Amino acid sequence: MAKTYDLLNMGRSSIDLYSNDVGTPFVNISSFAAYVGGSPTNISVGAHRLGLKTALLTAVGDDPVGDFILNFLNNEGVATQFIPRKVGHRSSAVVLGIEPPDKFPLVFYRDNCADIELTIDDVLASPITDCKVFQFAGTNLSKEPSRSATIFAAEVAKQAGAKVVLDVDFRPNQWHDVRAFGVTIRSLMRLVDVVIGTQDEINAAMLTSADQMQLTHSQVSDTKVAGDTEDAVQTMLKTGIEALVLKTGSQGARVYLPNGEVISAGGFPVDIYNILGAGDAFGGGFLYGYVNGWGWYKSARLGNACGAIVVTKHGCANFMPTMPEIEAFVQPYGGLE
Repeated sequence: MAKTYDLLNMGRSSIDLYSNDVGTPFVNISSFAAYVGGSPTNISVGAHRLGLKTALLTAVGDDPVGDFILNFLNNEGVATQFIPRKVGHRSSAVVLGIEPPDKFPLVFYRDNCADIELTIDDVLASPITDCKVFQFAGTNLSKEPSRSATIFAAEVAKQAGAKVVLDVDFRPNQWHDVRAFGVTIRSLMRLVDVVIGTQDEINAAMLTSADQMQLTHSQVSDTKVAGDTEDAVQTMLKTGIEALVLKTGSQGARVYLPNGEVISAGGFPVDIYNILGAGDAFGGGFLYGYVNGWGWYKSARLGNACGAIVVTKHGCANFMPTMPEIEAFVQPYGGLE
């Protein structure tokens, strides 16, 4: 059956305030640029700019920041009619310092935030049965009612024939106990078709109960999670997913399949300006290829190209590339094939 939307993304949205004083320590920042962000929001914008028909299921407060987010998304052409206003809750915010090549201090303002208040009723009011792919972020699962709403959405989407894609999205400071992150992720893997994540995210998601018994909350409360990534990958593949997409930064990405095949898609060398948003740009590009049946390699190469372009920019959603920009970028590298 034909579906109205190629892609429905569910999860957080925010106003992103990014330092204009690039290279300056956070304490000396004098001004910020205002953009729109939040992982599923960025992915929805990125995929739409490439040509997919996307809808976003997030929530904003009844506040000017919510107006700012919705105005940007409406101007982009992302479907926003399924985004509720949560009276009494605030649209979330992110503040970022930029000190290339490897220092990007990030502060989340998500206390009483609107998008974590998404409910099962909000899911039922969305096109959850009318999309080809349903994508959600791991942060959705950090608190109720968003946790149960997201699991419900994955169940309904899968029953309706959509592919379910999990962006692991490990944000330790969003969990009351980060050891709960892996438990929660593993509890819904039966509903997931494709997983996208970094090495640290896959390690965090697949920590065994024995591993967690040996660790304290503080020892795993960083985004850097030690572990045997290959073992974690193989454990995740046994959950029944069709593919695990491992983002490997400047090296590109590897796609692991249950039959043992590993597909390596090389990256594109660029000078890093701001790494925030690169993974979401990858997600938008990869999902464009996935929806259009491009195959694992070419889809990952498109994702790599999107990520490479965004790391040279100041922000996230506002700088997602279009297909003509991608074609011009990859031409010197021999294209995407």
